[in-house]
Amino acid sequence: MDEKAILEYLLTLLENNRVAIRTEAMGGTGGGLCKFKNRAVFFVDSEASTADTAVLCARAVNETVDLETVYVVPQVRDFLEKHARHIDHPPQSE
Repeated sequence: MDEKAILEYLLTLLENNRVAIRTEAMGGTGGGLCKFKNRAVFFVDSEASTADTAVLCARAVNETVDLETVYVVPQVRDFLEKHARHIDHPPQSE
């Protein structure tokens, strides 16, 4: 699967889990998940690369979707694991 197909799959996962998707021009460095008033919105920066948007989307999926309860194709699951933000165990300073 290429990055564009992975991104589309991830966006569908978000939509299926009550996350609204909005596409806005944000200068190529914006986008991401925003939560407010019991709503979640994932902003897609139309000026950002597909790769950058896919990484932000993977982090949003990891944060909002219970991946134990939905089937995710292996290529996308690998991408999610690779880009998971470890909130429970942040990296330690040396």
